[in-house]
Amino acid sequence: MLFTGEYEHTIDAKSRLAIPAEIRSGLEAEKHGTAFYVAPGTTDTLWLWPERLFEQMASATEASLLPNEDLLEFEELLYSQASRVEMDKAGRIRVPERLLKQALLGSSVVLLGVKDHLELRDPERWARQRDDKLAKQAELMMRARRAMQRVRSIHTED
Repeated sequence: MLFTGEYEHTIDAKSRLAIPAEIRSGLEAEKHGTAFYVAPGTTDTLWLWPERLFEQMASATEASLLPNEDLLEFEELLYSQASRVEMDKAGRIRVPERLLKQALLGSSVVLLGVKDHLELRDPERWARQRDDKLAKQAELMMRARRAMQRVRSIHTED
């Protein structure tokens, strides 16, 4: 599933976050699972992956029995901090309080669709970051295009 969009939400007193109906409607239990994994993302964010995708990503890094130090350090941090959270009948997940505190998130959050995952961010910090990114949009788009062209040229050489 491709996650897109920006949604302003509230985390209630029981640390529950409603997953937008638009996102829920695209999730299929067989393909995506019935839960999410929540883990710290980049600075002061939480990332949410559908459970099947998170498990596939975990399996992909198991190719070697001797991971390099960076991969080992990344895995120790990611998997030790991640939590599997079930979605209730109302489409809500309970975000662990320790993760909310770690990401400095209060009751007001913004939920972003970012390709293969969702991100929870503080609305004020996100507004500033979004404005900074929008000011550099043309530059970012050109760098992304060049990177995609390099990837395509590598694949056409195969």
